[in-house]
Amino acid sequence: MRRAIYPGRFQPFHLGHLSVVKWSLERVDELIILIGSAQESHTLSNPFTAGERVEMIRKAMNNEGIPGDRYYLIPIPDILMNNVWAYHVRMYVPSFQTVVARNPLVLRLFREAGNDILVPPSFQREKYNSTLIRKYIITGEEWSDLVPNEVYTFIKSIKGDERLREITGTDKR
Repeated sequence: MRRAIYPGRFQPFHLGHLSVVKWSLERVDELIILIGSAQESHTLSNPFTAGERVEMIRKAMNNEGIPGDRYYLIPIPDILMNNVWAYHVRMYVPSFQTVVARNPLVLRLFREAGNDILVPPSFQREKYNSTLIRKYIITGEEWSDLVPNEVYTFIKSIKGDERLREITGTDKR
């Protein structure tokens, strides 16, 4: 059995992420989707809680017909020591051999820790980009076509779009 991890913050989970998941599952038996910065929420960079991100990813995976026994969703808090992060991850996840990532630091850390590396295509990174999607949500631009329908519906149902707009405000009058 070949198992890999796919780390990300998924703030929010978008169609680029979904493409990486599908691409990865063509190459490995099981995928551990590592939901990073699990302790963060209600900020501009991390507006959604770890639990909300688990729900949005699970809903998207279910809609795609991806069986639950093909993936894990595991939140993990940050640590402020890059050189031991790959070892920190191992405390939270089942064993794995491979890392799926494009981030140069993530690749270096796991390569140094002895893992195999899979670098997925960029899947239109300039378009499918969580920072850009959060900006669109804040400014009221169209973003529904950048995320799976279930993610869009979920974010609207928890008023995550309103939350993001509110936290950009100021208390100055």
